[in-house]
Amino acid sequence: MQNRREVMASGLAGLAAGGAPGLLHPAQAQAPAAAEFGYRRHMVRTPDGLDIAAYEYGNPEGQPILLIHGYQQAALSWARQTGDPALAREFRLVAYDIRGHGMSAKPEDDRYYKPGQVWADEVKAVIDQLRLARPVLVGWSYGGRIMGDYLNAHGHAAIGGMNWVAATSSVADTARFGRALRWIAPATGGSPDPATAIAATIAFLHACFEQAPGAADFQTMLAFNMMVPRHVRLGLGGRPLEIEARLQALDIPVLVTHGLHDRVSDVSMGRYTASVVPNARLSVYDDAGHSPFWEDTPRFNRELAELARSVRRA
Repeated sequence: MQNRREVMASGLAGLAAGGAPGLLHPAQAQAPAAAEFGYRRHMVRTPDGLDIAAYEYGNPEGQPILLIHGYQQAALSWARQTGDPALAREFRLVAYDIRGHGMSAKPEDDRYYKPGQVWADEVKAVIDQLRLARPVLVGWSYGGRIMGDYLNAHGHAAIGGMNWVAATSSVADTARFGRALRWIAPATGGSPDPATAIAATIAFLHACFEQAPGAADFQTMLAFNMMVPRHVRLGLGGRPLEIEARLQALDIPVLVTHGLHDRVSDVSMGRYTASVVPNARLSVYDDAGHSPFWEDTPRFNRELAELARSVRRA
């Protein structure tokens, strides 16, 4: 039976010059870890009745790691983590498409997107229904908002650790956001003109990287960015975030990962998060932008593994 990465590889081959495997690089579908453990797809039902697509890789007996992507992105954003044979041998890796994204439900109503409770309950539903014991939550960009929603609603008692990856932890100081946010309004639908939205989405996606992805990878990323409808993009905006007290109360292992050249969320955001969380470790990538897990995959995966191992010792 083909696993998900093998299916992706065959589909991307037509996009990539010379049949390059695109998003599958550097860990290929034929990797021993993928063959040994396979790929498992789940459909999670949230308390408000939405179907959320979740994808599981790696060692089912390993420390769980739950990967939460950002605005307009998808579970496939984490392909360089879920496709890493070393991570897969040791850890249980779960990535999911947040509501309104990827293959998850995309209802039309602000009640599915504006309240923090629905995001918190979505995370909890994935944890509970997949039986993830003390998972490490890894939130990229908007995924930080979602982790904050979870903390506000459910606390951190069921969480083993957290990795804030270029992640939003506060909206109080606009100086902590980068210049690339100017593309959000036109990409979201400040104008209903599709050409404007597409051009702005392309510009925003380029701004997510200091080390640019290859053409095939970029095409795939743009495709899943454009899977997010206008009503969802609008629904994600303007949400408050007050979690400083929750961050100060964390007594679990916390890693804050940030690219020095981040144009979406300034490195000062990561420094703020690390300053608020007791005993947090700050890891700044000197040559990366908003996507350090993609731009320096070996370092990111090594540090993620170290964080996950520390949960067992905590």
